[in-house]
Amino acid sequence: MSCPLPVIETKKAVEATSAEMIEILVDDSVARQNVERFLGSKGYTTTTSDEDSGVSRIKGMLSKKAVNSSISPQKLVVYIDGETVGRGDEQLGKVLMRGFLNTLKELTVLPWRLIFINGGVKVVAGDSQNLPLLKDLEELGVEILSCGTCLDFYHLRENLGAGRISNMFEILTSLSEATQTIKP
Repeated sequence: MSCPLPVIETKKAVEATSAEMIEILVDDSVARQNVERFLGSKGYTTTTSDEDSGVSRIKGMLSKKAVNSSISPQKLVVYIDGETVGRGDEQLGKVLMRGFLNTLKELTVLPWRLIFINGGVKVVAGDSQNLPLLKDLEELGVEILSCGTCLDFYHLRENLGAGRISNMFEILTSLSEATQTIKP
């Protein structure tokens, strides 16, 4: 199955069961990573074994903490879909983006995730001047997600300088789980 179907099917399987253990088979390394991350976000600890046929067997065990948890932490998501902040002069917009990213670490509640989509992936790849700021945010525990399709479109997948490659399902899930979303 192509992205994001493995995660969507895993989500359906998780929702259809009350069992604390689930087992998923995938035949692609990206699907494997996406399913493992999804299960982790739902409170599962995973172990994965590779079989001779090129299939990975992902076993997820729901942690006791996840089963008993009813407290939902604040989840601030920053959604960035371009290289600039605002409309108008492009150079000014890039300066504003740098200032915006630099100021994020000063917030009382740090973002849970920064999501980069469409032209926004240029901010986290290649020779972007923003990479040191993004790496500082990562060190503070902020997750940085970049749309894999967007990275491929701009031929930047191999030049990702911060964060990790994500998929549309995880991006939409992050936006739906966010307690607050900021778009510069």
